[in-house]
Amino acid sequence: MSTPTITSLAFLTPGNFADDDPYTGLEETLQLFEYGERLGYDGAWIRQRHLEHGVGSAAVFLAAAGQRTERVELGTAVIPIGYESPFRLAEDLALADVLSRGRLQVGFSTGMPHAELLGDLVYDGDWRGFDLSYGRIARLVDNLRGDYLGGPDTVIHSPGNIQRPRLQPHNPGLVERIWYGGGSLRSVRWAAENSLNLLSGNIVSGEGTDDFTTAQLNLISEYRRTLGDDRPTARVALGRVIVPFDSADAATRVRYRDYAASRHERTLKPQTLAALGPKRFLFAPDVVGTAEQILERLAADPVLAQVSELRLELPYEFHREEYEQILHDVRHLIAPELGWRAASPAVHEAGR
Repeated sequence: MSTPTITSLAFLTPGNFADDDPYTGLEETLQLFEYGERLGYDGAWIRQRHLEHGVGSAAVFLAAAGQRTERVELGTAVIPIGYESPFRLAEDLALADVLSRGRLQVGFSTGMPHAELLGDLVYDGDWRGFDLSYGRIARLVDNLRGDYLGGPDTVIHSPGNIQRPRLQPHNPGLVERIWYGGGSLRSVRWAAENSLNLLSGNIVSGEGTDDFTTAQLNLISEYRRTLGDDRPTARVALGRVIVPFDSADAATRVRYRDYAASRHERTLKPQTLAALGPKRFLFAPDVVGTAEQILERLAADPVLAQVSELRLELPYEFHREEYEQILHDVRHLIAPELGWRAASPAVHEAGR
């Protein structure tokens, strides 16, 4: 079995906030991005969540995060494309990317969570007949490429300028930093055929197997087979819920163990998710324990051995100090043992 070697370390946070005080939670999430950068993490990612206590517009949040950080990659996983305008979202992402000096990493998915509540609010008319799947993502990527609109003689006039029209601001590098959250064989093939980077997390579709590890290995293998030699620099990032408790107090350790125990049953057999139809889904167990215990499990993970980018999926509804403790312990006690080195020397963190 190959030994995992990690060269890029990132984290994904849900961006929690209280119903009656959204500012505090969002500010703490921005501070978590700053903290992760100080620790030397390579990437900080936010979930996009509609109708929940989380970030409903990743582009807006990442624009703010870009002004609070200097080096760390700024990602979102994932934007459900069904609610988005391929042109208008491309404008927002391009603007946020330029403001961050080219640090955005943008992940997409198909599907429309809460469609029965949101569909009629987002669209005028019968949205059920629209292409809300892969084609919509492809249109957004095409917009980011910055092709000119109209014919070769088409120009627009604005104060002090005459120019050929295209999406502005235009940053040609952003199309190389688009990701797809692929959980099925069909989706990873599509991602490879369209030269998108691949995100693979702790939920996959059970196709031909009831074993999570086998299914995820099959997805990564199929992605790379389909990609071939067309894009040798395409990136694959693996998401895992990793919760070390070495520097946590006794009460927090109990909380972490209870959290993992509450989610363990779903890993024992294939599950169906009402929002996603009749497909069978497989869940990875959470990796919770001391750094020594976690390293033992990660060393035995054949999927981790196939990638060089690891992304910590921080649990929902934890507190800021718990997120910071998890990031601290992973950075100091776990990641270096997997071959990872901080992007820049970490500064002293108060209280650590």
